[in-house]
Amino acid sequence: MMNSVKLGVEVISAHDLKPKDGQGSSNAFVELRFDGQRFRTTTKERDLNPVWNETFYFNITDPNNLADQTLEAIVYSYDKGSQSGMFLGKVRIHGTAFVHYSDAAEWHYPLEKRRVFDRVKGELGLKVFLTDDHGIRLSNPIPEMDTSRFLDQEFDDDHMQQTRHDNSAPGPMNDQGGNRRTYRHLPNPDSLPASNIISNAMNQRTSMQQNQNFANAPRPEQQAPRFFGMNVPGMNVPGRNLPGVMNQAVDYAIRETSPMLGGGRVVGGRVIRSQQPVSTYDLVEKMQFLFVRVVRARDLPNMDIGGGLDPYVIVKVGNYKGTTKYFNKDKNPEWNEVFTFSKDRLQSHILEVQVHDKDLVKDDFVGLVRFDLSEIPTRVPPDSPLAPQWYRLEDRKGDKTRNGEVMLAVWYGTQADEAFPDAWHSDAIAGPEISPSNSSLVRSKVFHSPRLWYLRVNVIEAHDLVPSERARLPDVFVRAQLGDHTARTKPAQARPNNAFWNEDLMLVAAEPFDDHLILTVEDRVGPNKEETLGKVIIPLAAVPKRLDDRPFPGKWYNLQRPSSTDIAEENKKERERFASKLHLRISLDGGYHVLDESTYYSSDLRPTARQLWKPSIGVLELGILSADKLQPTKTRDGKGTADTFCVARYGHKWIRTRTIIDSLSPKYNEQYTWEVYDPATVLTIGVFDNGHLGGDVDSKIGKVRIRISTLEAGRVYTHCYPLLVLHPSGVKKMGELDLAVRFSCTSMVNLMSLYTKPLLPKMHYTRPLNIFQTNILRQQAISIVTARLSRADPPLRKEVVEYMCDADAHSWSMRRSKANFYRLYSVLQGFLAVGKWFGEVSLWKNPVTTVLVHLLFVMLVCFPELILPTAFLYMFLIGIWNYRFREKHPPHMDTRISHAENVHPDELDEEFDSFPTRKDADTVRWRYDRLRSVAAQVQKVMADMAAQGERIQLLLSWRDPRATSIFLSICLVSAVVLYATPFPLLAALVGFYQMRHPKFRAKLPAAPVNFFKRLPSKTDYML
Repeated sequence: MMNSVKLGVEVISAHDLKPKDGQGSSNAFVELRFDGQRFRTTTKERDLNPVWNETFYFNITDPNNLADQTLEAIVYSYDKGSQSGMFLGKVRIHGTAFVHYSDAAEWHYPLEKRRVFDRVKGELGLKVFLTDDHGIRLSNPIPEMDTSRFLDQEFDDDHMQQTRHDNSAPGPMNDQGGNRRTYRHLPNPDSLPASNIISNAMNQRTSMQQNQNFANAPRPEQQAPRFFGMNVPGMNVPGRNLPGVMNQAVDYAIRETSPMLGGGRVVGGRVIRSQQPVSTYDLVEKMQFLFVRVVRARDLPNMDIGGGLDPYVIVKVGNYKGTTKYFNKDKNPEWNEVFTFSKDRLQSHILEVQVHDKDLVKDDFVGLVRFDLSEIPTRVPPDSPLAPQWYRLEDRKGDKTRNGEVMLAVWYGTQADEAFPDAWHSDAIAGPEISPSNSSLVRSKVFHSPRLWYLRVNVIEAHDLVPSERARLPDVFVRAQLGDHTARTKPAQARPNNAFWNEDLMLVAAEPFDDHLILTVEDRVGPNKEETLGKVIIPLAAVPKRLDDRPFPGKWYNLQRPSSTDIAEENKKERERFASKLHLRISLDGGYHVLDESTYYSSDLRPTARQLWKPSIGVLELGILSADKLQPTKTRDGKGTADTFCVARYGHKWIRTRTIIDSLSPKYNEQYTWEVYDPATVLTIGVFDNGHLGGDVDSKIGKVRIRISTLEAGRVYTHCYPLLVLHPSGVKKMGELDLAVRFSCTSMVNLMSLYTKPLLPKMHYTRPLNIFQTNILRQQAISIVTARLSRADPPLRKEVVEYMCDADAHSWSMRRSKANFYRLYSVLQGFLAVGKWFGEVSLWKNPVTTVLVHLLFVMLVCFPELILPTAFLYMFLIGIWNYRFREKHPPHMDTRISHAENVHPDELDEEFDSFPTRKDADTVRWRYDRLRSVAAQVQKVMADMAAQGERIQLLLSWRDPRATSIFLSICLVSAVVLYATPFPLLAALVGFYQMRHPKFRAKLPAAPVNFFKRLPSKTDYML
């Protein structure tokens, strides 16, 4: 039994090929290569625009590895004289781009070069598809394509020479009529059957999660095909073991996709333009929507007993309906609300706009307007918005009413329409929890985080303080408070009633400056007891802003009594009696970048002051396509579901997509744009479940980070990212997110020059902040951003902002500690490998290699000027070689590097524990003992490193007189020998001594090692 899944390739035509026959034309044919199988089309003589319309079918040996396979279509020009094929171009199509026959379409692929200096032009039209049609019977190729006629005629990649094995040459096969031909390939003898093969092959392109069990099948009673010098996987390998279950890491891996976007099909990062006009949103799939704008109504009839009515409008299409808000006693209401309905989900051909009167028991029907959906116009931006019109209301029978008109605008459009972001969507308003009052909770929105400043308060001194106890020297300090955040100086003794600090206090301020800076001078009168001696309230609007670290004069501020609450000064008499003063330098430092996210994943590195901003270097475009295979986060109507939305953050701009209700495979298709100022920044995209719709919090579903420096300019990255979340039970895949990302560079010179400039603004280096200050200020900044965005409409809740900003990235975690240790080990592993290799060379384990190293060493000693050029050339060649193996997709979270696959459950429980801990005493004691055991090993390593360094320091200290005498004697002899001996000779002797043969080596340590280990250290001083 053979696989029913086949790869079909229809070679349609080629266009604008390069002439190769010397007469301005070419004899073109196409060779197809896939999975060790080859086919050739007929040859079209003297035609630069040949048409074939020939179809070929390939066997798929292993559908599980379909995504790793590549189809090659190579165009040659047949040369009658040399009987060889001259290269015209090639096309490579990866297995991730293979689709089912129903989704396949004809695409003209631009021909690619094989080598750098090849001259190639033109396009090749192909239609590639997967099929499980059992009606396709496998048989030998027809005579024109009999493989025996091309046996052992392999096209060499360098010369394309063909060796003839029979006297009859396969001359050009004329078929100028363009008749469609179908060629079929024989099955692979070791083809393996599987259940649901077509489902497996298609899902390989999208998820790579199939768990199919393959078994070896009996060899079919057919003649085995002959292949063109290619080894077919699985051929003549009895008992071949094909794994049916993928590795778990593969399930967490990123996959490249080839979606059909507004600009065309994306294949390998390139957009193949379609014949349709390019949409404004070319990174998302084009979606058609029915837009209904309800503007206002006039002359509505009286419906209540007391006259008037409380009108509202219901927009209904099939089972979908949206409702406007209602007005009290208003015959001429104005709503100006927009409703959208997905065109793919329309269940009726009639649109009804109904006007109702709001009542306590039952709402009254006022009138309606009907539209035939087939007669609604289509609007394509940048066309002007459709002008609304007045429509007379009708009753349910279709008769016009006496009173009442409603102004409406109805049209078809896409998500590029300017009315789309503020509209009510049919996939959101259908939820039972959504009403006109809270409909904003599901809309898409663009947010801008507040502009943050570092507030520097330099507390210099205080004069004429009045303590409550005259007999005691006051122990005073200054406390600065801005909003909910405080900072304080160190205590200082006031002698006599004057205190001096000269200490900087740093706080974070946000525009607009609504809060006031409150400074209080306090006296510590006892343990945990302070007494306020005076205070000063300073509005932030009056604080000067500075862009550099140039000094500026301070200012004396009169202290107010502690009971005063007003910014204004007290009356003159009170000022004379209370004359304490505080000397301050206060400034808003705009030369810093305020860190409001984790340092490792910063999305913006610009200073606060706009005057210091540099021009942008490019534009970042993000298309949020869809999510798939999401895990349910709530239960509704007895089944698991989710109400998801996406949040993306880059720089000051945050975006939130609309919420797709009751769907585990939502389609967003929303596109957003950011300006890029530095490539060393990260775009963060998170997926959440809307907690306003049947939940307490916005549950996190997963997060994706994309570093801008890893993106090639102009390439469209379309990938499916796994949404991984770490739970107390372990790492869990919550679903997949399809994204399209493009970075467009406006100035390559400016982009390259940024790599030579400091990462942070100048103030971070001229007046740096210590690590403790940086961590405190980052927490303040995150709390300010969280508070501001949570008050937006719709809000971004605290848990969303903290998750996007990685607020807990610097908290303690045993898992992260292990991961970072292994990261450090992998960095040092290269140096350890070099040391191991040199040790093997010194031990003559491979005599040939050792002799070659000796020769290289002698050459470098004789010509030392070649050392640095050789090293740099070697690194250059390694970099060029690694270019072939570079990653084709942006980096994503790795569960293995994160040490999240085999982590101990207690370590995860500790990571998710609050601070301070809420665990019982036994658990805390056990964790403390475990931490002590780890710290003991670290302590031992640190002690050994300190001892080695101290031995070097004590060589000349005469701490060990005999050792110092020996060392001084060696230094004197070495100075004389080095002065008299040429350096190349000395270097050669040292090198040959280190690489001497094992016969001349002793098993005991060398004398210098023994001497160094006998030196004393400061370990003797330790208690």
